[in-house]
Amino acid sequence: MKHLVSGIALTVLAAMASTSPASAEDLTLGFSIAKTGPFVSLTLTNEIAVDMAVEEINASGGVNGKKIRLIKFDTGGDPKQASIAVSRFAKDDFALGVIGPFSSSECRVAFPAGERLKIPQIAIASAAPKLSEPFAYGFRNSINEGAIIGSVMKALKEKGLPAKTAAIAHATDDVVSKAIGTKVLPPLFEQYGIEQKKTVTFQYKAFDVSTQVSQIKAENVDIVGLGSPPEAALKLAKELQRQEVDVRLIAGTPAADPDLPKRMDGAGQRMTIGATFFGGYDESTKSFSEAFAERAKAAGIARTEPNMYDVNAYQIAMIYAEVMRRANVTGKQSEVAAERVAIQAELAKLKDFPTLAGEVTFNADGDALKPIYVMEIVGRKWELLGVYNP
Repeated sequence: MKHLVSGIALTVLAAMASTSPASAEDLTLGFSIAKTGPFVSLTLTNEIAVDMAVEEINASGGVNGKKIRLIKFDTGGDPKQASIAVSRFAKDDFALGVIGPFSSSECRVAFPAGERLKIPQIAIASAAPKLSEPFAYGFRNSINEGAIIGSVMKALKEKGLPAKTAAIAHATDDVVSKAIGTKVLPPLFEQYGIEQKKTVTFQYKAFDVSTQVSQIKAENVDIVGLGSPPEAALKLAKELQRQEVDVRLIAGTPAADPDLPKRMDGAGQRMTIGATFFGGYDESTKSFSEAFAERAKAAGIARTEPNMYDVNAYQIAMIYAEVMRRANVTGKQSEVAAERVAIQAELAKLKDFPTLAGEVTFNADGDALKPIYVMEIVGRKWELLGVYNP
């Protein structure tokens, strides 16, 4: 359970920090980015979103009269590098907190490191169940996959869509994909009275999934619950199309790529996912999407539409700005340790904070509570099925 650090601990840490060098002019945040790795189609543009947020904050006067300064570390999606990043941010850069890391695999290593160093981290995408629960300083601006896919199941039921029988297909070499296939989908299928007839597995880098699709085809199911990054989802959907298997794929956040319908090129029709952002929802999301697209085009990036993880990263920067205001942080290096404790305390009690795409609350485990947008592929785009609160 997430807990506040005691006032005694804050006093001790302030004393420990008094030997640090002279005060800094800015409020430093570390940013663990992943420009390569298994989720690169989802992570590559997170930097654009964070830069947008920091520029907006600084242009409006900063935080407590000080500007936010970002220090970036490219982890490449490697858990070991994510641990090195948080250590460097804490020890060398005197960062007040960390935006990131991205994945559950990275968090499994980086969160314990951050806990020892007593520096807050807010993960961008990690959604493996209960991962942040043991850590006072580990937060996640994401919703666990049980709630995400649970909303998908609720939408299917409300719309009266066929879902009496199911198979599961999941990657075995990614933490959250495996968790979806083994811990999330089976109990959800049982809860909704769906007969699970088959489970197939693969590695997310697998070139050929024809055997797995043949096994699914033999079962003639209504839906296939999928746990995989977008690239593997794309391969599976195209192979389903090649083998003429008419089935609805359902998935959680690992497959939440806004360009996926275009990349499917006619495959994966009716694929249904849950996400925490839908770009066409209202004027604020449309405006953000337009500004993001301009920057992505200028950077020469093929995908110009923001994904939910870009928005998560944007929200994290805004959340840090808000809690640093509430904690009256100064950024002085002599106060960094104590101010990290104060930031952690404000994060732990954050409730109904208004952000792009909905209000954010951190629950007792340090996970975000915010709206879930359920959407399906129709043609070459995502269309909204409904909005749900976890």
